[in-house]
Amino acid sequence: QVRLVESGGGLVQPGGSLRLSCAASGRIFMIAAMGWYRQAPGKERELVAEITSTGTRNYLDSVKGRFTISRDNAKNTVYLQMNSLKPEDTAVYYCNVDEVAGPAAGYWGQGTQVTVSS
Repeated sequence: QVRLVESGGGLVQPGGSLRLSCAASGRIFMIAAMGWYRQAPGKERELVAEITSTGTRNYLDSVKGRFTISRDNAKNTVYLQMNSLKPEDTAVYYCNVDEVAGPAAGYWGQGTQVTVSS
């Protein structure tokens, strides 16, 4: 079993920045992709950013140029640096980790609230 612990959410004014972290621990053989999803009230969960084991990154169009995903393989940790935040970025952000011996849907973090408001 793999456990994910997220941190870094909070309240920020428009234009501000936040950095999310997600650390994986437990029975880890090898982590393939790591990603961040978000879900706003009344909306479906959507993929915000993902990074593969080789470092390939993919982003939701609306966050390109503002968000940066990175990972520290030695620490089994993925980060999401969010700059120039907008009110529409407000959501619960979830970390997802694809461990090669784990479930097809990956492991999920508990979620961290990001609120962008003046």
